[in-house]
Amino acid sequence: MEDESELLALRRARLETWRGMGIDPFGGPFPGTETCRQAIETYADERAVRVAGRLISKREMCKNVFAHIQDETGKLQVYAQVQGLGDKFALWKLLDIGDFIGGEGTLFTTKTGEKTVRLSDLRILTKSLRPIPSQWYGLADVEQRYRQRYVDLIVSEEARRVLLLRSRIVGEVRRFFEERGFIEVETPMMQTIAGGAAARPFVTRHNALGIDLYMRIAPELYLKRLLVGGFTKVFEINRNFRNEGVSRRHNPEFTMLEAYWAYADFEAMAQLVEDVIITVAQKVMGTLKVGGRPASEDGSVAAVEPIDLTPPWPRKPYRDLVRAAAGEDWFTISPAERRERCAKLGVEVSPDLEDFEVTNQVFEKLVEAKTRNPLFVTHLPKELVPLAKQNSADPSVVDVFELIIGGQEVSPGYSELNDPVAQRQRLTEQAGEEQQKLDEDFLAALEYGMPPAGGIGIGIDRLVMTLTGAESIRDVILFPLLKPKA
Repeated sequence: MEDESELLALRRARLETWRGMGIDPFGGPFPGTETCRQAIETYADERAVRVAGRLISKREMCKNVFAHIQDETGKLQVYAQVQGLGDKFALWKLLDIGDFIGGEGTLFTTKTGEKTVRLSDLRILTKSLRPIPSQWYGLADVEQRYRQRYVDLIVSEEARRVLLLRSRIVGEVRRFFEERGFIEVETPMMQTIAGGAAARPFVTRHNALGIDLYMRIAPELYLKRLLVGGFTKVFEINRNFRNEGVSRRHNPEFTMLEAYWAYADFEAMAQLVEDVIITVAQKVMGTLKVGGRPASEDGSVAAVEPIDLTPPWPRKPYRDLVRAAAGEDWFTISPAERRERCAKLGVEVSPDLEDFEVTNQVFEKLVEAKTRNPLFVTHLPKELVPLAKQNSADPSVVDVFELIIGGQEVSPGYSELNDPVAQRQRLTEQAGEEQQKLDEDFLAALEYGMPPAGGIGIGIDRLVMTLTGAESIRDVILFPLLKPKA
C-alpha cells in the first residue's frame, strides 16, 4: 500500500500534468449549476443539467466510468463514456478522489434505479493535493474529527447532517421571534465590566484607549438597557465567552439566544420557550420525539430513548424536587447534617461551598442529571439568581424557571428585577469585596425606570444537541476550541 508521501507526490505529479496540457487545475468559475439534491428531486428523463461537486468515488470499466460527486445536499451519480465525452474521456485517468469537477449532461435512470447524469462535458475545477480518508471508515481519531472539521464534513454524512440541521434550527428560532414582533439587536462583545452572569471572563487589552476589556459572558445588562430606552420586545442570538472548563456540555465560546419582553413575567416566558422549541422541532425535525437512536448492530452502543416534547410541559418548584430526591426534611436539618446526607446520597461537595450551593449540588446530581423529558423547575433560591424578581409570597425564592431537557439546563427564564435599590443590594452582595465590578451605568439605567419584564436565555448549542441527539457539544459546533498540538 502506498504511504501518504507517495500519494502526495503522485497528486503533485498529476497537477503538473494538467498544467502541461494547458489546463488550469484551479480554474475559473462554473456558474449555473444545480445541487445534487435539486438534480434528483426535479428529475425528468433526458433533462439537461449542469452539476458540480467533489469526486468521492470512481469506477472505470473499459470505455465507461461511473462516479459520484458530492456537495452539502448529498451525492449524485455521473456516468461517462467515450462516445459522449470524446477526447475529454481521457481526463478521468488524471482525476483523483477529492478533486472538484464540473459537468454537463442529461439525466437518466440506471438499471439499478439510480438517477444519474450522462456527461457530455467534463472539467476539473480544483485539484485535491491531499487524499481524503475513506468514506467508509472516516476519521477514526475523535479529536482529529474536530481539529480537521473540513475533512470530517467531507467523509461523515452524520457530521454534515447535524451541522446543517443546526443552521436550520437557528434560522427557525430567529423566524419564530421575528414573527412575534421581537426586534433582533446587537450588543457589545467587548465590555468594560463583565456582567449578566457569574462566570470568569476572558480579558483583552485595547491599546489605543489603554484599558482592559472583557469578552462578553452574557448580553443581559445591555438588552435591559434597551427596555429602559423604550424597546418592548428584543432578542439577540449572541456569542458568549467564558474562561472556564471544557466538557461534553461546555465550550468556552458558545451561542445563546436572549430575549426580553416588557410587561411579561417568567410564566409567560416559560410558555414562549415551550412554544419556540416545539415549533422548531416540528419544522426542522418533523416530530416531537427527538434525540433517540437505536442500539448498534454489534451491541457496542446502547439504544437511547427519544425525548418526548409533547406539551404541556410540567412545572415543579425547586424545593419540592430537592425534597423528593434528598428527603422531606432536607430544608429543616442543619447545614452539617445536609453535608452528611450528601455523603450518603453519593453527592460530592467541597468544603468551600456555601450551604445553598450544597443544596444546588444535590439538585444538579439527583434531579437535573436524571431528567430526560422537558421539566420547568421554578422558584429557585434568590442566592442563585441575583438578577430576578423575588417572589411576593416567599422572599427567599425568585420568580424564575430552569428548563431541563435530556439531563441538562437548556433555558433559564426570569421575571426580571427592575427595582434599582434591590438590584444594587443583590449585586453588592454578589461582588463582595470586589465592588469595582459593579456596573454603575446599568444601575443608573434602572433608576430611569425599566418596565416589568420577562427574560429568557436559550442555549443554542444545547438545543441542537437535544433535537439531533448529539452526545457532545463539540458535535454541534463547527470549530470547537481544542488545545493546540504539541
